[in-house]
This record gives sequence, C-alpha cells and structure tokens, in this order.
Amino acid sequence: MAQTGILKSSLAKKYAMAATGLFLCLFLVGHLAGNLQLFTAGADGGRQFNEYAKFMTTFPAVKILSYLTYFAVLFHLADGIVLSLQNRKARPVRYAMERPSTNAGWSSRNMMVLGTIVLVFLVTHMQNFWWQMHFGDVPMQALEDGTMVRDLYSVVAAFFNPEMNSWALPAIGLYLLGQFALGFHLWHGFSSGFQSVGLRHPRYSAIIGFVGKAFSVVVPLLFSAIVVFMYFTQA
Repeated sequence: MAQTGILKSSLAKKYAMAATGLFLCLFLVGHLAGNLQLFTAGADGGRQFNEYAKFMTTFPAVKILSYLTYFAVLFHLADGIVLSLQNRKARPVRYAMERPSTNAGWSSRNMMVLGTIVLVFLVTHMQNFWWQMHFGDVPMQALEDGTMVRDLYSVVAAFFNPEMNSWALPAIGLYLLGQFALGFHLWHGFSSGFQSVGLRHPRYSAIIGFVGKAFSVVVPLLFSAIVVFMYFTQA
C-alpha cells in the first residue's frame, strides 16, 4: 500500500482528507449564515452582528468546533500539498501523448494551486478580522440590555470603507480572487469527498454532483456579494 501524505496509510489519508474537506464545507455554511447579517447590520449599528460574533467566540461548544476547524484547515491543506508534490515526484516526466483535460477537469488538475490561493486568502483574512477581534484595539458597543461587546461590525465596515481604508479596493480584489479559487476548489472537492468515503452511488451520484456544483457557486458568490455590498454602500 502506498504511503503518501501526512498519514502513512493511503486509505486512512483518503478518508481523512475527505472528512476534513466535508467538515469545512459545513463550517462555510455556518460562517456564511452569520456573515449574511452584514447585509442589514447597518440598520441597527451592527448590534445583532456583534452579538453573533460574541456568541461565536464565547460559547463553549462553538469554541471547540472552532479549534476543530483550525485543525481541519491545517491538516487538509498540508496533506493535500504533500500528496500533490509526491504524486508529481512519482511521475516527473509527462507521457508524450498525455492529454490531462480528457482525464480530469481543470479544477481537479490544479487543486494544489487553488488550495495555495485559498491558504493565502485565509491568512490575510484572519489577520484582518480574527486577529483584530481577539488582539486588536476594537471599540466596545452596548447591547440593548446594557451588555458590552466588541464592535466587530465597525472593524469590518471600516476595512471595506474606501474613505477609511485606502487599501479597501485591492483588499476586495484579493477577497474575490480567494472566493474564485475556493469555488473551483469546491467544484471538484465536494463530490470527490463523498466518493472518497464511499458515499457515491449510481442512484444518487447525480444529486450529489448537482448539490456540489451549486454549493461551489452559491457559497463563494454570496461571500463575494457581502464585501461588494459593504464597499459600495459606503463609497
């Protein structure tokens, strides 16, 4: 049995890659559901969004899930890169008559490149928001019951406000590039994850394929719409 990736067993690695990938898809749904509040957050000064952010950073069960998410991201990216490099090393010379496009789609042939772009996006995204939330000088806001919470909405709004951040437009460009890469990564990875754990069957493989394609388009599109909305409503 081939021994590639972080895990020694290729079978264990296959299941772990699929499991972490599908878990991260669930995280994307939850993260998007919270961020969609930014469409209406300006109406109440961001109080509902800030209350959501406080819950996500203080509720014990959610904190445990956040640590699992960090692990899943690191494992999924690291093992994927190692596997891609080892696969290339195993066959350094391409066959003369090889036609990759006839065997696999563009996204499946460029998963390492797409994953690297997503990694760069994640690092900058966490530095701009997660780091500021936990370690930055974030102003406080009073909720209706008098509870004081960190005003993360003001941080997000200021970051995408061209009058307050001269790098707002380039930042949106990087954000959209990250979502573009994420979409193509999901285009192949969503259905591939189900196949890797043996959950694809002729009876419902078409449904999984459709859901995967829809997921890979709708989720990055909604994330992108949020930042574009934040920019143009403040320009």
